[in-house]
Amino acid sequence: MSSLIEIFWKELADNFNSKRFVILFVLVYLAGIATIYIAAQNIRGSVDETTRFVFLNLFVVSGSNLPFSFPLFMSIFIPIIGIALGFDAVNSERTSGNLSRLLSQPIYRDDVINGKFLAGLVMLTILIISIVTLVAGLGLRMIGVPPESEEILRLFMFIIVSVLYGAFWMSLAILFSTLFKKTATSALASIAIWIFLFLFMTLIAGLIASAVIPVTQNSSVDDVARFDTLFRMISRISPGTLYTESIQAILLPIMGSSSPTMMMIGMYSGLKPSPLPLSQSLLLVWPQMVSLLALTAICFAIAYIKFMREEIRAT
Repeated sequence: MSSLIEIFWKELADNFNSKRFVILFVLVYLAGIATIYIAAQNIRGSVDETTRFVFLNLFVVSGSNLPFSFPLFMSIFIPIIGIALGFDAVNSERTSGNLSRLLSQPIYRDDVINGKFLAGLVMLTILIISIVTLVAGLGLRMIGVPPESEEILRLFMFIIVSVLYGAFWMSLAILFSTLFKKTATSALASIAIWIFLFLFMTLIAGLIASAVIPVTQNSSVDDVARFDTLFRMISRISPGTLYTESIQAILLPIMGSSSPTMMMIGMYSGLKPSPLPLSQSLLLVWPQMVSLLALTAICFAIAYIKFMREEIRAT
């Protein structure tokens, strides 16, 4: 246990002292501040005296000229941070010869990879908590509306889901770091998976759903609902879709479904949406959260088994 703690603190110190992470974190903070500034400038046009959860609107409102909201910003930058924390976790140590020297000490092999993962997870959590706190503080100063207790709880759940989302990308990057010997290869493989899932998975899901259930202007409500169900089932292969659905239900209590299409069908049917309590929102997104946790565990388990079984020679 002591060796795990030592490796954890060493990796955490290396992350804080690395110029790469300092530059990346500064860029993330600047982008987050710019996003919340745009939201604060446009929030007056999206709320009125009857609107509940005004403070949460800071995190979902986008600009009229620049449709870039805080959830979209987080869904883009969290994978980058996760990949940056894990793509060279193992292969850089192996290439430099530090791994063989480290394992020649009285240190258990599993403590090495566990310590690296825990240090990256703590680093990711610190980053997400700090940026959400910074954005909330700036938003509070700009709009002057304090958050309600439920809004604070929803922001706390938003942080948890964001950490799960980042943990998946970090575990995937660690997996590639154990599979490939070169850090450039593991980084490119992780980025390629992210680009494919982020940009092309929705397009592929739409093509498959359209081929199975063609939808036109004359289609019935049942056909549209079946199309939407199939589309979302396929698109949920992407962790980005799971994350987006989760934070939409958490930050937008008015959503009674994780599907905007089904929300529109309900509104056209004469159903007036009402804000869901936090417990109902959590029940709505519980499958997505469990899926993110399961994907993270699977990727890290494969990396763990591969690392424990590989032969490490002194160089």
